[in-house]
Amino acid sequence: MSALICGSLAFDTIMVFPDQFKNHILPDKVHILNVSFLVPAMRREFGGCAGNIAYNLQLLGGKPVPMATVGQDFGPYREHFAKCGIDMSQLKVIDDMFTPQAFITTDHDNNQITAFHPGAMAKSYENHVRDVPGVTIGIVSPDGREGMIQNAAEFRECGIPFIFDPGQAMPLFNGPELRDFIEQADYVVVNDYESNLLQQRTGWDEKQIVSRVKAYITTKGPKGAVIHTPEKSYDIPPAHERRVTDPTGCGDAFRAGLLFGIENGYDWLTIGRMGNLMGALKVEYPGTQNQHFDFAQFNEEFKQQFGYSL
Repeated sequence: MSALICGSLAFDTIMVFPDQFKNHILPDKVHILNVSFLVPAMRREFGGCAGNIAYNLQLLGGKPVPMATVGQDFGPYREHFAKCGIDMSQLKVIDDMFTPQAFITTDHDNNQITAFHPGAMAKSYENHVRDVPGVTIGIVSPDGREGMIQNAAEFRECGIPFIFDPGQAMPLFNGPELRDFIEQADYVVVNDYESNLLQQRTGWDEKQIVSRVKAYITTKGPKGAVIHTPEKSYDIPPAHERRVTDPTGCGDAFRAGLLFGIENGYDWLTIGRMGNLMGALKVEYPGTQNQHFDFAQFNEEFKQQFGYSL
């Protein structure tokens, strides 16, 4: 069994400005804004939705196959994935472009200024789901617009069940396009804000979306999650973290638990709990791919939190 993870791989350059942006921006001069922030603290992380989901699924003992377009500077990320043992057969290098990357500056009030360069992600349509053998489940996560549309259509044509995860790519699509994604998908996963936005964009309420898929999953951060199926809805209790260090990437960790649970035939309450625990374990570490554990350790933590083993 292998899970095809369609989406982006990106570098995240995270900088910390040891002051407040508001002290250096004149509100009445924003039309001629010209500012520079000294950022003594900086780190570079491996990220992107497909990369994060694949990393977390590998920790659980799954067989993720990330599918993405990357750039000429991908070398360090390749070395990282090689050490993790992640299949890189479906990563295509676009030689004259850069790997997608985000440059994030955070001040003391946790305000952020972010610049995102999509780079090679714009060519994601050059990969094809239909060309990948042995896929048993997939996910369409945020990526280039044309690539996402193509991937969903090819999953459906190949009869491969998949999750639609619009995330931050939702503004790329209009209502009819989002309705097409839902009609093709087997599962839809969003956070609570995205759920409201998806319903607004499609003109479909929660019940109308649920009637078209096997499950409509909404994450609620520290409040857990809710899984709606045509037969029944499940309120999933949160998992408890030991410390909160960095929430970035918790949603992707949840999706890895979701994929693993569905692929291995667990019931919905267990699947949701696995997703919540994956998010709780991620939040304890900075960045999106710095937590380390195996399935046995995850199972022991699951038993301690929820009272039964997987």
